[in-house]
Amino acid sequence: MSAPHGKAASPFRQPKAVWAVAFACVISFMGIGLVDPILPALADSLHATPSQVSLLFSSYLIVTAVAMLIVGWISSRIGAKRTLVIGLAIIVVFAALAGTTDSIDGIVGFRAGWGLGNALFIATSLAVIVASASGGFGGAIILYETALGLGIAVGPLLGGELGGISWRGPFFGVAALMAVALIATLAFVPDLPRPKQRTSALAPLKALRHRGLLTMGIMALLYNWGFFTMLGYAPYPMELDAHELGLVFTGWGLLVAAFSVFFAPRLQARFGTAPVLYANLLGLGVVMAVIAAGVASPTTVIVAVIVSGAFIGINNTLTTQAVMLVSPVERPVASSAYGFLRFIGGGLAPYVAGKLADATDLSVPFYLGAATFLLAIPVLASGHGLLRRAETGTADSEPATPTFTAVGTPATTGGTPPVVVAVGAHDRAASVVDTAARLARDTGSPLEVVHVRQTAVVEEQAVDTETDDEARAAVTAHLERLTGLGIAATGQILTSVGDHAAAGRALAQHAAEVGARTVAVGRSPRGPVAQFADGSFTSALTHAADCTVVLVDPDDAPLPLTAAALPGLRTEAG
Repeated sequence: MSAPHGKAASPFRQPKAVWAVAFACVISFMGIGLVDPILPALADSLHATPSQVSLLFSSYLIVTAVAMLIVGWISSRIGAKRTLVIGLAIIVVFAALAGTTDSIDGIVGFRAGWGLGNALFIATSLAVIVASASGGFGGAIILYETALGLGIAVGPLLGGELGGISWRGPFFGVAALMAVALIATLAFVPDLPRPKQRTSALAPLKALRHRGLLTMGIMALLYNWGFFTMLGYAPYPMELDAHELGLVFTGWGLLVAAFSVFFAPRLQARFGTAPVLYANLLGLGVVMAVIAAGVASPTTVIVAVIVSGAFIGINNTLTTQAVMLVSPVERPVASSAYGFLRFIGGGLAPYVAGKLADATDLSVPFYLGAATFLLAIPVLASGHGLLRRAETGTADSEPATPTFTAVGTPATTGGTPPVVVAVGAHDRAASVVDTAARLARDTGSPLEVVHVRQTAVVEEQAVDTETDDEARAAVTAHLERLTGLGIAATGQILTSVGDHAAAGRALAQHAAEVGARTVAVGRSPRGPVAQFADGSFTSALTHAADCTVVLVDPDDAPLPLTAAALPGLRTEAG
């Protein structure tokens, strides 16, 4: 709700700072897929067993998990840009070192350092893109989603091509590309303001005392256990070379990106977060069991792995949304606590899978992975009530729709249904509010000015798109102007987790709770491509609302309210 009205702006018309970080995001998202096609080649070239090679994942992910506990402490003290730059520099150094070593132990050790850089980068990249964006956060989110899709899809393809030349190729490739991203970030990304409050290093661990966050985190741990078992061991039974493995995981990555960005939000809107996750975890369990049962058939494994991309894309997005919905703590703290648990699961899985494969046969790790997917279902069910109440705004721990009365005295209309007007942080919102004020006058209704503060979720990352002060200012400015004209109104801030469509549903839910007569909303400035990628606020509101929705085009709205228009308005406002 923060993009300006007028001609729809392209989400790709962004400052150089946004493009610099987006490029780094593409390379970062390539990370795992880039390495996956060279796992068999690594084992052959360095005379290592699959269980030894699997430690590439374990060292990387376990260090990432532990580092997630302190990234908030670091970034709140040195700022997001410095944290991002340090993360990029660490990745460049350790990716290059991994390409120079001649031992599997050396690669495992350097991947651990790479994991530290990865934690610093992923914890701040989305926030930096949103903070640096122009024309609203919507375009930045779409650009981030595009970077995610390119990275996940192209990573295996590039890894396969470079790995076909040498197993060292993907490591040097990451180092070179990340070095370019580092230089661009230093050159183009401005210093960003530090948070007003510093985060305690113990805050993420303390946050896990909250039942909802701990429950969703354990579910994520079990899910990632199965996910990284598949990622770490599926290449071996495929019996393909690096180039062919790259093509397989490119198909997998395309499904991950598409279902994460486009399908997950729509399934959630249709069926709810928990039901989709139940079905999705069951589907993953079945796919993993198929891999285990057909481990001797390369074709079976190849098809099952590609199909799993659809389930993984959905799960990544909705698991993160579930965490953010139930969490009663600040978003960065919740992200760190959640990241710690999910990366721990991903890090331990390849190590345990390797031990099992050495002691038994290759099918056993996959059967265990299937079991962890299925075990995540009852864990999620234990927190079903918390998640349902959070989605419907009836949670006891923290209201889903915090409210305030900013300025002005409510109209005394004896319980008359209000007119609700949705406002964004832009200069064209005043004409939408004025139109709603006239509608409130004509119907003898109180006026309520509402702003939806959004938490954007892209795959496994989440970020608040504005601060509390910015959200409050988006409402207060209108209330002060109306008060100066003698028009009474109340202000309200709602919160939503997800895309623009989720914000529209949050507003519709609030309108139903207050028994609104009408909801007025401005015409969206976002083009059809942007609305498809990130959901349509207006469409979601219209479909979900029980009352009349009035769509206001600021260009066709009446002239702004002035003192000359006050007699009719003051009749109801007092």
